[in-house]
Amino acid sequence: MTTPTLPVTGDGLAPLPSARGPLSEAVLALLTGGAPALLPAEGAEPFGDDLQLALYLCYELHYHGLRGVSADWEWNPELLAFRARLERVFLDGLRAAVPGGDDVDEAVGALLVEHLDARGASHFLRDHGTLGQLREYLAHRSVYHLKEADPHALLIPRLRGRAKAALVGVEFDEYGGGHADRMHSRLFADLMEEAGLDCSYGAYVDVVPAPMLAITGMMSLFGLHRARRAMMAGHFTAAEITTPPSAQRMTRALTRLGLGDRATLFYTEHIAADAVHEQVMRRDVLGGLLEDAPHLAADVVLGVQSTVLLEQRLEDHLLARWTADEPRTSLRAPL
Repeated sequence: MTTPTLPVTGDGLAPLPSARGPLSEAVLALLTGGAPALLPAEGAEPFGDDLQLALYLCYELHYHGLRGVSADWEWNPELLAFRARLERVFLDGLRAAVPGGDDVDEAVGALLVEHLDARGASHFLRDHGTLGQLREYLAHRSVYHLKEADPHALLIPRLRGRAKAALVGVEFDEYGGGHADRMHSRLFADLMEEAGLDCSYGAYVDVVPAPMLAITGMMSLFGLHRARRAMMAGHFTAAEITTPPSAQRMTRALTRLGLGDRATLFYTEHIAADAVHEQVMRRDVLGGLLEDAPHLAADVVLGVQSTVLLEQRLEDHLLARWTADEPRTSLRAPL
């Protein structure tokens, strides 16, 4: 039996998107052999399309790579220096937009109970969403889910002892327990195919707006720096806590819209797996990390709060488009 692999277009690298402003234009010019002026990033909108696409381009060099771009750019000093300036703007924006603090139990505990009146994209899709809106949602999420768990794997060598062992256990599940056909990225690709979408890696980056790019950018911002390891642990814990109820609603949305078992498997897998993962993340990963380094509590809180902030920004964007008097696409161009 042939081992399944992610369907890809051409060489399997992410395609180069179009620039969205001077910062992303400068990065694209540099990567494709131009002679750009790498402009100051100070003053840029931290959650805006231009800065977030510029960061996406820089970060993608550490994952599958970019089509037509040499792998040698991954550690290019000039590009890394420019990325550091972009990251500073993004991180400063996150710090300014969340309440902060160092009470990890309070920050995590707030996520453990979902309010009865909560309403978000998964609620809307479960009850009212069209197939077209579901397909848009999957296109947004594909920017992360087609490389699911890869950003979080960057945290492994930055932990030790109990925290490291527990995180490896969680990641083992994310990668299908060693079975390629059960990898969560593979299950999401199956879901996209069932929904009639292109599941090639990076296929929708050009039409996905900043709110989703910022979520994946945050993962790389935290994961690629040892100094931000506690932020990454806080983010991952928040993601695992909030996934099961959302996955339940998405399963119901898919079923209501007539998609079958192959489509729903991605979300049904997360209902069960993440209910366990969130306990492991809270008890062993965060517990082990803070036992070794209690001074990192504020960074854990920042990771949790940043995740909540950016997910809410995406929810607000989606619902604003879908529930308007004249609903319109949540993407930069229709599918």
